[in-house]
Amino acid sequence: MLFLKYMLLVAGIGMFVVAAAIVANDAWLAFQFRRKTSEGAVAVEPQPIRWRTTVALCCLAWAPILIALSIVVVPSGMAGVRVSQTRGTLSGTLYPGVHAVMPMVEHVETFDMRDKLFTAGFTAGSTELSSKDAKKDDKLTTKAEPLQVQSKEGLSMGLAITVRYRLDPKRLDYIQSHLPQPIETELVPPIVASAWRELAPGYTVRDIFSAKREEVRQRAADSITQQLAADGIVVKEVMLRDIQLPPEYAKGLENLLLKEQQNDQLGVETEIHEKQVRISELDAEAQKVAQVKGAEGNAQVKVLEAKGEADAMQYTLPLKQKQIEQSRLEAEARKETTIKGAEAAAEAKVIDSKAEMERRKFLADAEANRIRVTAAADSERMKLEAAALKQNPLLINKIVAEKLSDKIQLVMVPTDSKFFFANDVFKGMNPTNPVIREQVDPEDPPDGGQGH
Repeated sequence: MLFLKYMLLVAGIGMFVVAAAIVANDAWLAFQFRRKTSEGAVAVEPQPIRWRTTVALCCLAWAPILIALSIVVVPSGMAGVRVSQTRGTLSGTLYPGVHAVMPMVEHVETFDMRDKLFTAGFTAGSTELSSKDAKKDDKLTTKAEPLQVQSKEGLSMGLAITVRYRLDPKRLDYIQSHLPQPIETELVPPIVASAWRELAPGYTVRDIFSAKREEVRQRAADSITQQLAADGIVVKEVMLRDIQLPPEYAKGLENLLLKEQQNDQLGVETEIHEKQVRISELDAEAQKVAQVKGAEGNAQVKVLEAKGEADAMQYTLPLKQKQIEQSRLEAEARKETTIKGAEAAAEAKVIDSKAEMERRKFLADAEANRIRVTAAADSERMKLEAAALKQNPLLINKIVAEKLSDKIQLVMVPTDSKFFFANDVFKGMNPTNPVIREQVDPEDPPDGGQGH
């Protein structure tokens, strides 16, 4: 919008310049014509001055200028109010942004809405601003000297104070129309100084300096806040940074504080000595009580020991009697146990002998039965073997061969074989393995001779 505003202003001014240039050009041509005519030279008569074109351009130039003048831009951190030439300050606050006003009749007065500081009295290392610099920097209003006030005793003292405040944006119309401008230098300093100077005489220097410092600051802050709030100024904080005491009072206060410190030191030392005496007394009483308690404890211990021994004797005698009775009963029990053990051992031996006899009898019966069963089995086996040998006479040779060494190989062939003793059968055999050839005559009995 600022660009548009400036472009409109440039366009309007440009039209005025063009209109002036047209009039100047036409006037110059007319002047040249008259000069040449007076000299007798022949010249072409120029056209008359174009007043209508010039007036039209001038009237047209006012349009962009008036439009540009009706555009007002309020920057960030600022606020403004409309001021009319006919009606005065208009109500309503213009916040940051673009606003429209009636050109040539209204204009906008802007105010800084950021926090400002009023400071009286510089701390060490700070610099003083001139009145010109203070007006340029509307955030900070300064006074080089501390604020001088009088205490209840009539002593003058300097206060280094700082007031942080800002303008109420809803009451800018009242501030513009009723308050002196700028308020940073014309309104705030007198009200702040007046509040402190009215409050200080109600307190002594000691109260303001230490005892009731926070109370004084709070009361001053309430008074300043109340007075400035009526004029549309919001106070955020009132600070009492430093207090400059009168030289004589400061010196006397220093001596008084030194004496008070000495008095406090003596009081502390006295209290320490009293506590030490009290501690000694308490130690003595504690030792006395400890000795008495120790003697009483020893006596009670001895009495308890005597009672314990008496009680022990009362319980010891029955206990001894019970032990003797227990020993007698144990001896009888061992005796009974021994007798019963001997009887049990005898009965056990009798039972063992009977059991041994029964066992031997059973073993003899079992052995006889085994012999009978074995003899019957052998008889049956021999019958079977006799039948088998009768049917297969060659089994005798097989049995005999099985009884021989495992290094002897046995070959059994029929007796009617024509090639049994043929040399070509055994030529390919390994000579290291001996072969036993055996021939059984079928007419010989089963227990006949054997051939190697």
